[in-house]
Amino acid sequence: AAAAGPFSLREVLDAFRRCVTEQREVLLEPYLSGWRGLIRFLQSLGAVFSFISKDAVAKVALLEGHQQQHGFVSLQSLVQHELAAGPAALRARSDSGCRTVLRLHRALRWLQLFLEGLRSGEPRTSVLCTDAYNASLAQHHPWVVRKAATVAFCALPSRDAFLEIMNVGSQEEAVAMLGEAIPYIGDVYSITQELFTQHKLLDLP
Repeated sequence: AAAAGPFSLREVLDAFRRCVTEQREVLLEPYLSGWRGLIRFLQSLGAVFSFISKDAVAKVALLEGHQQQHGFVSLQSLVQHELAAGPAALRARSDSGCRTVLRLHRALRWLQLFLEGLRSGEPRTSVLCTDAYNASLAQHHPWVVRKAATVAFCALPSRDAFLEIMNVGSQEEAVAMLGEAIPYIGDVYSITQELFTQHKLLDLP
């Protein structure tokens, strides 16, 4: 699901910038494009994040399939379509678009918090990553995964190396672009959170 080529933060910024319409709808095409960029970011960090990146690759591919099959333009149209079948039918489907989006939504929160931490200037990336993980994904993972993740984060590269991976020039330019990108990612997260809260979808199994 992740296209070839190196990660660039600019690509993620452009995708999430295009995500939200004036009507506050989240467009699926740039949403998936942004996620493909974020997956490249995770993959560029090696095995540490494979437990998240592999899952994200599978979820993005699943959503692409839903989009092609039903012609969904936005996250809202996907949710409305699946809700029309009734809550029981939705809960019974492990491959539903809503459930798939929810898993990506939780991971997006972790990435948003982690990128905010990188921008803040805290040099200990293991601390940043653990804090972001504990505030987001950890509550949805079993203990054994949480333990493995926390151990893996100790092997993370330095903040300088992370800013270099952003592929946008100097460290100052990377920090500036993070400052630009994070609000767009946050906006997509907030709209999705509101949508899923409204329709009581935040606890889909």
